[in-house]
Amino acid sequence: MKEYLDLFVSFMLIGTMTFGGGYAMLPMLTREVVDKHHWATKEQLLDYFAIGQCTPGVIAVNTATFIGYRRRGAMGAAIATLGVVLPSLVIIVVIAMFLSNFMEIEWIAHAFAGVRIAVCALIAVTVVKLFRQSADTRLKVCIAAVAFTSVALIGLSPIYVTIAFAVFGALFYGRRQQV
Repeated sequence: MKEYLDLFVSFMLIGTMTFGGGYAMLPMLTREVVDKHHWATKEQLLDYFAIGQCTPGVIAVNTATFIGYRRRGAMGAAIATLGVVLPSLVIIVVIAMFLSNFMEIEWIAHAFAGVRIAVCALIAVTVVKLFRQSADTRLKVCIAAVAFTSVALIGLSPIYVTIAFAVFGALFYGRRQQV
């Protein structure tokens, strides 16, 4: 019962304190899941995060569901998911009730502009950390560069780029391990 409560409270805190979506939540996920509760290693968390990113839906919800399931099965998945979703649901309902009245107040509009730029910085920190942990060979740096160029500069769909490099990784690294 204690671990169910820990799952709920941890993911509720993550859901409450994480602005900017899935990428911005990675530092808080690391602190809660890896450092505090030891539910996963950093490498495992990156794998969970990657699975959460590659499956349909919101990264935060997918990752919480996956971690909850790995810890306590279907009930753990439901509790972790409820924990991460509940704060957003409450906040969105409250904002929806009052937003149209408040968005015309100049300092609130400026506050939202500040939040947007802070979220960009959080995402940039997460990208740098992911890159440092993942791109540990020249080949992986090249893959990252080609993927970035394909999506950001050429405009290819991230879905196709992800699938292409998943197939490449499975073939290339799978073949190297067999040798």
